[in-house]
Amino acid sequence: MTKDVIALTEKTPDARTLLAALYAGGPDLSLTTTDDGAVIHLCSPAGRPLVSVESPLLVHVPGEAERLLSPHITPPQPPYWWTETRASTAIPAAEPLAGSVCGRLTMLLGGTTWPPEAARTAVVETPQDGDDVTATRLPDGALPAVDVLTESTAVVIADRSILPLTTWLSDILRSTAATGRALHIVTPPHVRLTLPLRMTLVGAPNRWVVKNPEGGYYDGLSGAVLAWQNGTFAPTVTPAKVADAFTRGAQHTEERRLTLALRTVRSPNTDLVLGTALETAWRHLTGAPPTGWGTAEPINLPWSPRQLTELARSRSPQPTHALVIGPPDQPAIATHRTTRTTAGIAEDVTLTIGYPTAEQAPLDAIEPLAAELVDAHGLATMLTTLTVASADLTLAPVLTAPPIPITFTLGARDVGAIGLTHARRPPLPIKPVQLGTTTNPALHYPLGNGTDADAWPALQTLTAHLKSGTPNTV
Repeated sequence: MTKDVIALTEKTPDARTLLAALYAGGPDLSLTTTDDGAVIHLCSPAGRPLVSVESPLLVHVPGEAERLLSPHITPPQPPYWWTETRASTAIPAAEPLAGSVCGRLTMLLGGTTWPPEAARTAVVETPQDGDDVTATRLPDGALPAVDVLTESTAVVIADRSILPLTTWLSDILRSTAATGRALHIVTPPHVRLTLPLRMTLVGAPNRWVVKNPEGGYYDGLSGAVLAWQNGTFAPTVTPAKVADAFTRGAQHTEERRLTLALRTVRSPNTDLVLGTALETAWRHLTGAPPTGWGTAEPINLPWSPRQLTELARSRSPQPTHALVIGPPDQPAIATHRTTRTTAGIAEDVTLTIGYPTAEQAPLDAIEPLAAELVDAHGLATMLTTLTVASADLTLAPVLTAPPIPITFTLGARDVGAIGLTHARRPPLPIKPVQLGTTTNPALHYPLGNGTDADAWPALQTLTAHLKSGTPNTV
């Protein structure tokens, strides 16, 4: 298990300042690096890892420290530098050592340390290695540091109030996928996940494993009681039993989350700019554009469709994953995935916006937004849902109400393939709205206002009807 300590500094942690900070354990400690030098490991004389220091990240986006660390923290004005350290809890001196590394950085460069009580500047005495301790160099390209590694599973034990999809966890996810392993993140029950991390853990083989205060473990997303079996966490019985702690903590709130899951497909010409459909949806529903984007949390770059496009082109033909964030006064976050398909360049977007009450969710704005996306952005499909859940867009390991469908939109290309007559006559008491042009129409299906769970069977009936359509029946 590791303990995170973070330095938020006004000035760049240059090599000289980093060296002064790394001397927090005295001159006898050694240094190693991994990830092409992106991570520095402060080790005991025999090579036992004590503290890992990630490359400083320049954060241009306001509100990220408050969102991911604490609403009471006062970071420097953006842009500021975010330097994340991880202390091994296997050695008691490692945590104060990480605090001294970060405390020295903030003392020399200005800024603040999180958590505030961890900050210090004194030299930390670390215990001498015993004769039985030997060091083994991590081979190039090896799996990033995890707490337990078996043939099937990589286990990370984490304990911070809000757990984001950091660069470190992103690297572990890529490595576990490449080696055919699952990632299991183990946390105490007070930990909450950000939406980007929650979405990466949905479905096998990855899991959020929560330590049950009543003993044992349970799945933080499904509530299934888990146990460590054959080198992995798995349900104790089939069908899985749900932990009492999961259901007892069920959320009851007036807050809501509006989620749009949309796909656009456009021709891969040289003038194509990615992210424009997402920005259109953001402006339409919040009145302002996104403020930042990046590939992990904290989200650090100012919003730029041009830079997003350049990144996707540099990674093509491999897909590109990005995260997008809005201003602090309106909780909103999105995932953006770009892929090449036989039909063109596909962008898959999931945008979630938090509201204090259901009445504040702008349901009347969805149909005009669908029309604009059809007309100008090559909309293929869009599903909108409303969920009873906290507006801060974090997830606790308790039972949460499922999302309820509000609308479904089918783009012109698929309507043409299915046939307009068939597509606009589902066996349901709803009348789809025709969007787009008369010669190239799309259809928008209203399913409810987010309060009736029968909208799910209606959506299933609708999709089954559309799949049964015969091409060119118009």
